[in-house]
Order: sequence, then C-alpha cells, then structure tokens
Amino acid sequence: MNNDVAKYYFKDSSMYIININCTLKNIKSNIIVDFICINNKDIVITTNNLACSSDLQEIKKYIKNFLTTDTDQISTPRLPQSKLYIKIVGISYISKCSNMQISSKEVESILKVNYVFNNIVLTSKPRIIKVSPKSDIAIIWISIWNMQNGPNAKKIINKCFNV
Repeated sequence: MNNDVAKYYFKDSSMYIININCTLKNIKSNIIVDFICINNKDIVITTNNLACSSDLQEIKKYIKNFLTTDTDQISTPRLPQSKLYIKIVGISYISKCSNMQISSKEVESILKVNYVFNNIVLTSKPRIIKVSPKSDIAIIWISIWNMQNGPNAKKIINKCFNV
C-alpha cells in the first residue's frame, strides 16, 4: 500500500482499533489491538499478545473489507520478523551449465526448487565468495526473513542438500 493511501484511510485509527477488537472478540480471541501506525508504506498493528494465524486472517479480512478499492495492495499479515544470515558451504564455484562463476540467479533458482528451503523468503540476493584463489568451492551467504521464535532458520541449519 502506498504511503498516501495508508495515511488517508488511517487518519482516525482509534475507530479501526475498536472495530478490529470487536471482530477479534466475535471469534473469541484473547488478542486486543493496542495501536495502529503507518511505517514505510506498511500498516503496523500492535497487539497485547502474540497473534495466531486465525487472528491475523480476521484482521486481514477486516482491512480488506474496509479498503474496498485497494484490496490488491494488501499483503499477507505476518508476525514481527528479522533478517538472519545463513552460510551455505561446499557448493561448486564453477557452474556446470556455463563453465563460468555461479551466479546469484542460479543460486536463487536452486533454493526455490529445493525442499529444505520451502517457505523461506530471501531478503536480498545471495552473495557468493570463492573459498581461496586455488579452490573451486564457494561459500554462499543468504539472508532470510525469520520470525522471532526462529522456525525458518531451525529447519535449514545443519541440513544437507544436493545441488
């Protein structure tokens, strides 16, 4: 959602807090919305406790019903996340397809088709570093979105996969 649209719709956020809380109460949720603010083209909604997926879906449904003209701009609600950097070792520095240095696009396509990286979202393009000048092995650094309790990182740390 662009910043102007968000400011237009949420200039009176107290009314939306009350309506969202009523919606959550109707589904017998213990979550209460405390605050709504606009942050870098996003709407940030803070709650009194950690929300579950059904709570997030109800909030999304309310926002979509309210923003009848701009529903395509609403992304999936998610819990607070942070960037986490992960190192992948033991990958060939030379691509077998082109006999040239492996590219970040090739790494991204490998990660997309690998089951270990299901539901993993990259925050930036992978960084590829040659281990030493005489080696043909690369170290690949990837940064991913990871929730506070870390389920995304836990499922890929110390895992082996074939390229």
